[in-house]
Amino acid sequence: MKVLLIYPYFLDQRIHAEDVSVTPIGLYYIGALLKENRYDVEILNWYDRNKNSDEIKKIIKDKNPDVIGFSVVNANRWGAIEIAKIARKTLKNVKIVFGGIGATFLCEHLLKNFKQIDYIVLGEGEYTFLDLLECIYKKEEERIGSIKGVAFIKDGRLFKTEPSDFIESIDSLPMPAKYFTFQHVISSRGCPSNCTFCGSPKFWGRRVRFHSPEYFVEQMELLNKKGISFFYVSDDTFTMREDRVIQICRNIIERGLKINWFAISRVNFVSEEMLYWMRKAGCIQISYGVESGSEKIRQTLNKNIKTCDIKRAFSLTVKYGILPRAYFIYGSPGETDETIDETINLIKEIKPLNSIFYILDIFPGTTLYEDFQSRNKTGEDIWLKKIEDIMYFETDSSLSKEKILSYGNRLRTEFYKSLPENVSSIDLIDKSDLYEYHADFLSRLAMTFSHGDYANIKEIPDKENTAEKLFSKALSYYPDHRAFLGLGIIKQKNREYMESIAILEEARRHYPESEHIAICLGISYMNIGQFEKALKCFQAFPDSQTALNYSDACHRALGNKEASKL
Repeated sequence: MKVLLIYPYFLDQRIHAEDVSVTPIGLYYIGALLKENRYDVEILNWYDRNKNSDEIKKIIKDKNPDVIGFSVVNANRWGAIEIAKIARKTLKNVKIVFGGIGATFLCEHLLKNFKQIDYIVLGEGEYTFLDLLECIYKKEEERIGSIKGVAFIKDGRLFKTEPSDFIESIDSLPMPAKYFTFQHVISSRGCPSNCTFCGSPKFWGRRVRFHSPEYFVEQMELLNKKGISFFYVSDDTFTMREDRVIQICRNIIERGLKINWFAISRVNFVSEEMLYWMRKAGCIQISYGVESGSEKIRQTLNKNIKTCDIKRAFSLTVKYGILPRAYFIYGSPGETDETIDETINLIKEIKPLNSIFYILDIFPGTTLYEDFQSRNKTGEDIWLKKIEDIMYFETDSSLSKEKILSYGNRLRTEFYKSLPENVSSIDLIDKSDLYEYHADFLSRLAMTFSHGDYANIKEIPDKENTAEKLFSKALSYYPDHRAFLGLGIIKQKNREYMESIAILEEARRHYPESEHIAICLGISYMNIGQFEKALKCFQAFPDSQTALNYSDACHRALGNKEASKL
């Protein structure tokens, strides 16, 4: 039996595709369970297929699945609906199943309005979907009404079975890394918090279930053997249990995994010992949901964190050479110029090195959505409109689009303007076993200003000088390859060739096998007319086309009759 699991496209184009481009980890868990039960399963990430209906039709026809399952969040429900329509026209007998948080909270709306959908899996979906497939495979669809966690239409009536039981031991699930390759991993499911803008509390019941450290790290190791060296740990709050986090980190170190990873946390769930072990195990960024500098707005959003905890978390995180990233929400109930000022003031105090600013959205399954329905006496027909979500400000007469846009511009501009000062205030803990990690942290950050995300943002002042200081500071801790190269390039770019040569010659003593350093050094020698020395740099890499090109230029400059073979 052939099963396609599809992550469908979104309505709106994203400036940053990474916001929507990642296949949900839940699809991999479902896929692994189905494979263990001998189903032929393929996962398709179609987040970017919204202009390719002919291609979608061809792929579906060629793969000829018996069942197609869609992972639906609210914002990609139209993508799922449109692909389902194509699938139904292409394969008359294919069964269409929706699942995920968006399908769970809009199941009645979706089933009543879109006849292409046969079944919706509600809540945690692994075993429900497996049971559903068994009924379809054995042509015993009359038994589907006895499966927990399913919704469907029969004889014009909506049927919703009783909720499925949560999987008490998520370690009992087959390990997805045995069958698939991915970067986004989870060590737990659920969140104990109850933020008004989040659907997690209702979906997971504010329960948190944990993978054992052994399961989680073994999965990372399997993926690492497949070539994955960078991970996004996608838990709502990875740092909830200090002893468990430290155990995970020790396990990573003991297995000798040379990996880097990002994590998500709450500001009231971090400690110095935890941050120490996280950094040693390869963590290079932690994202914190700050939401607002206004305590009043945080209370409105039921974000139960204190300003003192926010300040402490950001200070400690950067102290251990981990980049602290802040999530902010604007356009909330009660938002004013004054509350935006409070957020700007908090940004200046906590000095985040990366920040993301979101306009407050309303999604089904959230407390905000329930409040919206009660205020507007509206049903779910609003979701028949081709919209991804509802912006809160659109429902509040005290806020306007112009105000919201101005708030966003102010927040981003003030954050960007503050970045050089934030960088200059970095104070790293003086632990000799962390010096190499400190150099890595500083040189990574420097690259964002010289070549990365920040390099082209005009609102950030003094970018090159900021990068130069960071590269130099990195080298004061450890002879970091990235720092040598970055600093050498900056000096070269500024025509300070002798300084560039001194830096890169030192780098070459540490990294004699580095092609990048040798070529950069050779270019600096060329710029001062020392072509013989430059040629020696390039000739060390005879298999490099770039080195051969520069070697040929040196031969021509020296008047040599025999140039390099291009």
